Amino acid sequence: MTVAEQLITVALCVVGTMATRFLPFLVFSSKRPTPRYVQYLGKALPAAIYAMLVVYCLKNVNILGGSHGLPELIALAAVVGLHLWKRNTILSIAVGTVVYMALVQFVFV
Repeated sequence: MTVAEQLITVALCVVGTMATRFLPFLVFSSKRPTPRYVQYLGKALPAAIYAMLVVYCLKNVNILGGSHGLPELIALAAVVGLHLWKRNTILSIAVGTVVYMALVQFVFV
């Protein structure tokens, strides 16, 4: 990529990011109530995104070979257990990631 192409790419990324940040404030003013379908999406999409994350993370697990999916199962149990205990999504995902990486690097080599 040339310098000009890199600058154009960065500029487009900035414009795209700024548009997604400011557009909701322009479309949904504080004077009108938020539409019901937007409220529904605000409630339904987080769970759907986490479900897609789980499916994506577990899609290539081979139960019949290697570690038989034990690192993934242990990390998943850590995420679920910690989330039920602390109710903190970021903490649960971070600890699950650390548990999984430790297992695949040091235990299930």
